[in-house]
Amino acid sequence: MFLSEEMFGIPYPIIGNGFTPCENQDDGVEITNFFLSLLSSSPETTTTINSVLSTNSSLSNDTIWAVSEEEQQERKKRRMISNRESARRSRMRKQKHLEDLRVQLNKMKFENREMKNRLSCVVQNTQLFRRDNDKLRFKSEILRRKLSDIRRILILRKLHQQFSSMNGPLN
Repeated sequence: MFLSEEMFGIPYPIIGNGFTPCENQDDGVEITNFFLSLLSSSPETTTTINSVLSTNSSLSNDTIWAVSEEEQQERKKRRMISNRESARRSRMRKQKHLEDLRVQLNKMKFENREMKNRLSCVVQNTQLFRRDNDKLRFKSEILRRKLSDIRRILILRKLHQQFSSMNGPLN
């Protein structure tokens, strides 16, 4: 295992002059850009990278902190825009849902009105049928009584005829 791997966990071998390729001044800009891109990924990464960058003499803490603040401001701005867009979509969904509920309410009110009208017609027809039914029952009762009276008269005539044929003429 190389010295640079043991100390920093960097997988580069030590070059003859005692520096790893990452510690070369020429590579400092590329490494800085790499670390700065990692700064925007997560707070844990930022802490780790800051500790690693503090060992590099070509970068100052002020530069890292300023870039980090700019990145944080940019992330904050993106988050704010994203939240606004999300809130807008949420309001749109809520508005659409409310409109759907209004349409459903109007449809149900219409159906309710239709059912009330149909019920009213059914009630009216029921009342008419009951009245007609009562009239028919009354007429039926009258006809039953007339029929009963006619039967009695017929029975009396028949009895009278039988009685008169047995006794003969009464003259």
